[in-house]
Amino acid sequence: MNKVLVVAVHPDDETLGCGGTILKHKENGDEIYWLIITSPTLNHPYGFTQEVIDKRKSLINQITEKYKFHKVISLNYPTQLLHAVDLRELIVSINKIIIDFEPNIIYMMFKNDVHSDHRGAFDAIYSCTKSFRYPFITKILMYETLSETEFAPALPCASFIPNVYVDITDYLDQKIEIMKLYETELMEEPYPRSISSIEALARFRGSRAGVKYAEAFMLLYEKI
Repeated sequence: MNKVLVVAVHPDDETLGCGGTILKHKENGDEIYWLIITSPTLNHPYGFTQEVIDKRKSLINQITEKYKFHKVISLNYPTQLLHAVDLRELIVSINKIIIDFEPNIIYMMFKNDVHSDHRGAFDAIYSCTKSFRYPFITKILMYETLSETEFAPALPCASFIPNVYVDITDYLDQKIEIMKLYETELMEEPYPRSISSIEALARFRGSRAGVKYAEAFMLLYEKI
């Protein structure tokens, strides 16, 4: 049995980036932890209401039930303001979680996603993966997030270049049904977070892997 940590800066990242892979891990009997870095908060500059916050909590409960996560951890840093959080504070928070749960597989956001929250979170998480401090970690993978990853600078050093593909042919329908729960995050095409775009990306990645549908990742580290 694997212990898997799925890191989402914002709820929906996990489903967009590796929803099918999560479902596959669950079917294989793995123990899956969901770490959510940010949340809407009161006194936020964007004016989130208590109603919005309560709806988000209810949504997280629904998503948790769909994936059957072993545990959900919310750090509750203010969404879209992670750049204002001291990096050392963020590292300490994430370090405690990784030490407590000792995951051997970690799924995390792409380093060069255009969202500043994603980039800040990556730096903190990756700081908590050194093999001499976290010997239980055997694999680290970056996933792609529609509307964030594809807008990274088109430079070899900054582009998402996948080297791991997971066949999600048997799980794409479930992934899409879970994504539909994130009603406010979906729009019609050509918006990147449309159902047709999610299907198209899965089909495109699958064509590279010789399967109908796949999710793609960049492997950062693997210990065999």
